[in-house]
Amino acid sequence: MSFRYKLFFHIKNSLCLALLTACGSNDFSDLNAYILNVKAQPKDSIELLPEINIVETFIFNPEGLRDPFKPIDKTPQNKLAVFTTTGGIQPDITRRKEDLEAFPLEELKMVGTLKMKSILWALVKAADGTIHRVQIGNYMGKNFGHIIHISIGKIELMEIVPDKPEAWKEQQTSLKLFE
Repeated sequence: MSFRYKLFFHIKNSLCLALLTACGSNDFSDLNAYILNVKAQPKDSIELLPEINIVETFIFNPEGLRDPFKPIDKTPQNKLAVFTTTGGIQPDITRRKEDLEAFPLEELKMVGTLKMKSILWALVKAADGTIHRVQIGNYMGKNFGHIIHISIGKIELMEIVPDKPEAWKEQQTSLKLFE
């Protein structure tokens, strides 16, 4: 090492040692004065905790109530029962519902056709993404839609809808091929 570097190193160490020695004084008079000042201040009283309100227990009984996680059925069952007691056109409410009757007709899309053994089937995509195969005679939609004709471009249905109080009417509608 060069002389100049050794001299610089020695001066630097001496300066650091002098600074550290200056920091090591035992004079805590200002700290002790602050502690005495804080202890001399009058003590505040501690506020009491707020009173706890007792809440009455409640037991929820969902029996007989509508399931909040299922969509609301827009056709009330009591109106359906009143409609079926009269004469004329009526839906068959004793018939077992098919899968596509769970969806409104607006949520169903015709996506194609399929011919098997000279029978033309229509392919319908439901709102849940499932593709169903239907033929003449199947039902779909919320209004008792009965398939009466299938062509390559559309499905024709005959729906039974409420007309006036206590009466039903037939209404023809169609579902066109979705492109």
